[in-house]
Amino acid sequence: MVGTTKTANVMVTDVPVEFVFYCNNGNVLRNMNELASELKSMSDETYSYHANMEKNDFMNWVRDIIKDETLAINLQKARSRSQAARAVTDRVNALMRRRT
Repeated sequence: MVGTTKTANVMVTDVPVEFVFYCNNGNVLRNMNELASELKSMSDETYSYHANMEKNDFMNWVRDIIKDETLAINLQKARSRSQAARAVTDRVNALMRRRT
């Protein structure tokens, strides 16, 4: 899906206010950069609240709102907060390279 600068720009810009991600720790995420940063710093308890055997809120948000199937699949595969953070960081970096 991601092959154009336009698509890459959409994925790293803010989502409309009605589609922001509300973490249970009170933080609000508006884009993939914020998701990467939050995953690096949030507690494991917060991560487990959103991503566990029953659900994966991060994967759903990325798939349904950000529209990045590649990252959604990688988030689904992540078994820890650090793996999820690495997946998002790697994807953001790849997208930023495509913008230049």
